[in-house]
Order: sequence, then structure tokens, then C-alpha cells
Amino acid sequence: MFKVDPKHHQSRQLQHKHQHQSQLTRNRLPRFALWVVLLPAAIVGAAAATLIGFNVALWAVLTAVLFVIGAWLITLLVEGSRHAGNRMIRYVVYGAFILALIPLLSVIWTVLERGLPGITSNFLFTSMSGVTGAMDNQTVAEGTPVLGGAYHAIVGTLQISLMATLISVPIGLLSAIYLVEYGSGGPLSRAITFFVDVMTGIPSIVAGLFAAALFGMIFGPSTRTGFVAAVALSVLMIPVVVRSTEEMLRIVPNELREASYALGVRKWRTITKVVIPTAISGIASGVTLAIARVVGETAPILVTAGFATSINFNVFSGWMASLPTFIYYQIKTPTSPTNVDPSDQRAWAAALILILFVMLLNLAARLIARFFAPKTGR
Repeated sequence: MFKVDPKHHQSRQLQHKHQHQSQLTRNRLPRFALWVVLLPAAIVGAAAATLIGFNVALWAVLTAVLFVIGAWLITLLVEGSRHAGNRMIRYVVYGAFILALIPLLSVIWTVLERGLPGITSNFLFTSMSGVTGAMDNQTVAEGTPVLGGAYHAIVGTLQISLMATLISVPIGLLSAIYLVEYGSGGPLSRAITFFVDVMTGIPSIVAGLFAAALFGMIFGPSTRTGFVAAVALSVLMIPVVVRSTEEMLRIVPNELREASYALGVRKWRTITKVVIPTAISGIASGVTLAIARVVGETAPILVTAGFATSINFNVFSGWMASLPTFIYYQIKTPTSPTNVDPSDQRAWAAALILILFVMLLNLAARLIARFFAPKTGR
């Protein structure tokens, strides 16, 4: 009877395994090959940047270009043109992503570096009422903390943004529902779509002039209130809300609507209980983008709400400050023309508060979307 030697069988399996691995790894670059390419690229990039005028950004760009060329060339020689083309496109995409990320990180770093020293309790809970150039001169001379803050601007920004949201979201949401659920491509829906497209490209200053002119005709030419600013911002917010909500409603599967209708549910209840909850994540993101679109606007607020140095809690009466106008006036007209450092510190601190405000809006939108999203569990 023929017997198979276990040792011989095991050695044949190992040999077959090694042959299989060699076939898989044949004509493939080792993992460390790209690091070997990166080191000469960095050295040559540094030398070329030194000849032109060395700076970190130029060195990084030259290194990236040389690395992509070197990685493509060595892959072409070892692995072939197909792998070389794939590797080159991959690194080009990575490089484009990094280049797009650099300005964002640069802005965040600059605002943090210059704004954090100005974030104090005095800045957050006091206004500019009573702050004079002599006080800033004394601050610079004696090295004391900067007096005056942006409390009135923070309150004004929150009030104006909230009022603009209360105006824009219902109008934009209902308009999008009409376009998707009721319009059916009729003349009215085509007209709404056309005007929404036109409003999307309206400059912000035009929206401010429109609101100022409208309320000036009704209440007098000198009408400047937070509510007028909210109306101006709502002109900019409504098309963003309509477009984003419309797209989110269109991607809701028709099967969900048909299943609801088959159970005898009325159309308005299907929209409120099925369609909107299904698309609430995208709707919340669209509303957040709309708020972020207008929260940093300066021109429309200047012509509609004016600028104040004290706190005003009434959006329907009196001038009102906001963070964008506060930053503008601190840079444009410093409190002390001879010592602008305190005003610069207030401006950078207000810019940091504005960025944090937008970040909190995005966080709130994600939490709302997660809370209201339809449950997917069994």
C-alpha cells in the first residue's frame, strides 16, 4: 500500500506556498520604496527652493511634485504602466486634498494664535460703552489688560441670526415642499425655481439695500433695527434653504410615500411624518449652511442695523451691533489711532468667537439630524 511521507507532504505545501507568494509579490515595490523616493525628493526640493528663495511652502510644493514624478517613474520601471498611472493619480488626489486643507488650517491657526489672548471674561461680558482711546493708550503704556469687549456684538449676532432663521426656515421649507410634493412642474413652480436661482446670486449689499429701502418707505428713511437686518439676511438665506431642502426631499424614495398612501394616510401627514423625518438630516445641514452663509455678512448689517457700542436687547428698536460689524470697526477705525494693538486684539478675539459660533451651529445640526433621523433598527 502506498504511503505519503508527512514530512515530504509538508515540504511540498511550503514550497507551493512560497511559489504562490513569489507570484503575488513579483514585480512589486517593497513598502519602504516610496520612503526612499521621498527622502531624495525632499533634499532636491530644499536645494531648488534655496536657489529660488527658500520658504516652507515652496519647499513642500517642490517636494510633492518631485515625489509624485519619482514614485511614478520607479513604479513604471518595476510594476508597469498600469500600476504607475494608478499610483500617480492617487498621489495627485492626495496632494490636491492637502493643498485644499492648508488654507483652512492656516486660517484656524492664525485666528487661534491671535484671538486666544483676547478671550477674557472682560471681553465676553462687557461692551464698548465708555471705552475711549485714552484708555487704550493707558493699557499700552502700563501693560494692563485690554478694557472693553464684544458682549453687545455677541448678543446682537445671536438675536439677528435667530430672527433671520425664524423668517427663512418656514418660508424656505414650505417652498421646497410645494416644489417637490405639489408643484408638478407647473407655471408657479417654474417661476419659484427661477426666482430662487436669481436670489442665489444676489450680492449681500443689494439684500441690505432692499431691506433698508423697504422699511424706510414704511417707517421712515432713518429706520435701523436688528429686525431690518434679519429681513436682509433672510433674503440671502431663503434660496439656500429652498435649494438644499428641495434636493433632500427629492431623494426620499417614492416607495415610502406610496406605502403611506396605501395605508390611507393623508398627503400632509405623509409629508410631516414620513418624508420630512427621512430627509431631516440633509434639511438640518442645509439650514446650518444657510445660517453660516449669512452670520459673517457685514455690508447688509451696516446699512440695516447700524453700529452700537452698548447692549440692545430689542431687535425692533434702535441700532444693534454684530460680530462682523464689530470686527470691521475695530480694524477700520481703532479706538486709539496711535495705539491700534488693543483694537486688533478685540478684532481677532471677535473673529475667533464667530468661528466658534459657526462650529457650534454645525454640531447642533448633526445632533438634530441624529435625534430626528428615522430609526433603522429592527
